[in-house]
Amino acid sequence: MGIVFTFLNKYRVAALAALLMMIIELAVELSQPLIISKIIDEGIQEKNLTVVWTWLAVLASTAVIAFAAGIASSFFAAHASQGLGYDMRDRLYDKVQSFSYAVFNKFATSSLITRLTGDVTQIQDTVFMGLRFMTRVPLVVSGSIIMALVIDVQLGLWLALTVPMLSIFIAWVMKKAAVSFRRVQQRLDAVNGVIQENLTGIRLIRVFVRMGHEIRRFASSSEQLMQRTVSTLRMTERTMPFILIVMNTAIIAVLWFGRRDITTGNASIGEVVAVLNYSLRCIGAMSMLSGLVMVLSRARASALRIQEVLETEDASLEGSGKQDGVRAGLSKQPDIPVIAGDVEFNHVGFSYPGSDITVLEEISFRAAPGERIAIMGATGAGKSSLVQLIPQLYQEHKGTVLIDGQAAHSYAPDSLRASIGYVPQEVLLFSGTVRDNIAWGRQDASLEDIMEAAKQAQIHETILRLPKRYDTMLGQRGVNLSGGQKQRLSIARALVRKPAILILDDSTSALDVKTESALLQALKEISCTTFLITQKISSTVSADQILLLDEGRLIACGEHEELMNDSALYRRIYESQHEEETAHVQSLH
Repeated sequence: MGIVFTFLNKYRVAALAALLMMIIELAVELSQPLIISKIIDEGIQEKNLTVVWTWLAVLASTAVIAFAAGIASSFFAAHASQGLGYDMRDRLYDKVQSFSYAVFNKFATSSLITRLTGDVTQIQDTVFMGLRFMTRVPLVVSGSIIMALVIDVQLGLWLALTVPMLSIFIAWVMKKAAVSFRRVQQRLDAVNGVIQENLTGIRLIRVFVRMGHEIRRFASSSEQLMQRTVSTLRMTERTMPFILIVMNTAIIAVLWFGRRDITTGNASIGEVVAVLNYSLRCIGAMSMLSGLVMVLSRARASALRIQEVLETEDASLEGSGKQDGVRAGLSKQPDIPVIAGDVEFNHVGFSYPGSDITVLEEISFRAAPGERIAIMGATGAGKSSLVQLIPQLYQEHKGTVLIDGQAAHSYAPDSLRASIGYVPQEVLLFSGTVRDNIAWGRQDASLEDIMEAAKQAQIHETILRLPKRYDTMLGQRGVNLSGGQKQRLSIARALVRKPAILILDDSTSALDVKTESALLQALKEISCTTFLITQKISSTVSADQILLLDEGRLIACGEHEELMNDSALYRRIYESQHEEETAHVQSLH
């Protein structure tokens, strides 16, 4: 829970004010049983109405003071807890943004969402309860015991003996509950993961009529969460009967010995009533402990999960020093180095972090500025892995990736990527207008820049046919666009950056031959080094170099004619696609 106090330090004035107001409220409340004893002994017993009305006025005044102090305490506690929640969520999001690909993949997306929402909210609510109630409970108990001992030592001892025993028991329960609640949060991660997969693939689920299967899968995951939660809650709720048994035994002892002391004259009725009142206050405070144990245990589990993210070390260059860059990047673009676009792979080898499988081995080639490099190969050949090393989404394990003769990892990641346009294999569009999605590639892009990029990506004419043209709102994940339109919009988003290096990771697969040809022709007029992952021979014919990958190795490299002469695999791919095109044409006739 140390991380909570780290964030709370900023709001220590509000937190201290909340505690001070709570102490005033509590002090006033603890004085009330003593006042009641005065009313009984000095007023009612002596039949003195003046004393009764005087102490009743004091009692009413203390109630008003306690009410005002409670309101003020709630205000300051809310300010401190809400501020802490905001800062923690903000810091956690910044940390996630700073992760390299390798580190980011250690955490499931659903788990990160739970930590950013549910776990932060749990801690935020716990801080509020802590400032208002959790610190109040031990103070009520200790204050009641002290006041009871002041009024009558013998009767007060019954309270003083029972509390330490209960405190040891509650500490033991809290330790066990914290472990159990952490497992509950892990189950919640699993449920969120199923929900995320279902909502993302809802159309595929409907097409394959797998609704029943997915409902059963969700029900199974949800049932496991329910069982774990019920088991944990049952454990914490079992503390309540034990607390009540012990405290009620103490009250019975106070009543028994109090009656005897009244008879012998060792105690007055008012004193016994006051000690009994303090005993009841102890019961009320201790009865809250089962709920507080649950809240504290969940908060401790949440704090550990958040701390796990914040303390995750990133050994890559990207992780070092990038934390400040994330926040700074919100207000200004990074310093962009002048990159010509010369890319060289020098005996590069790569494996994904935590894996012993070699993805790339001994890859060597050079792309001169402005060249188009087509990359072909079977599924799993390492094509996407190769291009991801250029913007240093991952870092090579062997050899060196050079940009303009300088090791890629020696550049500041943000600065290097500012010179790169990247279109991933999986198209991702954001909520907003068409203009917003293209401008997402460059914050300061003007409408003219956006339109120019759209024309180059062969999407401009399509946009003009939309209801509000560039101001047309896109549906969730671009649902109101076709696959080819989404790909071209993603390409426009990369082109608006005016990149020195352009990476198209199988980003023309949904385009027809005519549109793809026009796009490739437009890319020729752009002064940038282009890496095009494709399965189409029609896309490779005009390339300056074609890289043919097989199981992570570069087995052939050259222009189309060279590979037709030198590579049997390339000829087979060409002949296969040529035969398919011929058969398709014949079928049309």
